[in-house]
Amino acid sequence: MKNSMNRLSIFVDGNNMFYAQQKNGWFFDPRRVLEYFNKPEVKLINAFWYTGLKDPQDQRGFRDALISLGYTVRTKILKEYYDDVSGRYSQKANLDIEIVVDMFNTVDQYDEVVLFSGDGDFERAIELLRSKNTHITVVSTEGMIARELRNATDQYVDLNDIRDQIEKAEY
Repeated sequence: MKNSMNRLSIFVDGNNMFYAQQKNGWFFDPRRVLEYFNKPEVKLINAFWYTGLKDPQDQRGFRDALISLGYTVRTKILKEYYDDVSGRYSQKANLDIEIVVDMFNTVDQYDEVVLFSGDGDFERAIELLRSKNTHITVVSTEGMIARELRNATDQYVDLNDIRDQIEKAEY
């Protein structure tokens, strides 16, 4: 007999979501995200937040706030890449592997996953999780969600559709 209360884990690709929020012109509140997905029939098991850092002190206050809210925060120092075509430098942390490792390392703890990312690199991991009867919801925004990720998921939620429930209030 299946437990009537679903166990949920949330995975937030922080850098991907930063750009999605910037594109939308508004930012979500990490506390309100937890409240939105923590429904009476759901037990929130884990919430992970992944972000790239310029240096070890970067985003210290924000990371401490996330931890106090209950998120497990994973970080990686940004690497600088030179693009021969544009002649510009870009920075990237690429925490996809860390996200997938945490998803599979904790797979026995949850029945549902909410992934905040539009990155198509997660397609295969999502397919494998679904084969284990895990319900997958991907949260992203139009123009930033890879078609293959959207096709692989059980449910797609556009950030703009839940803006009223998760937007960071202006103080």
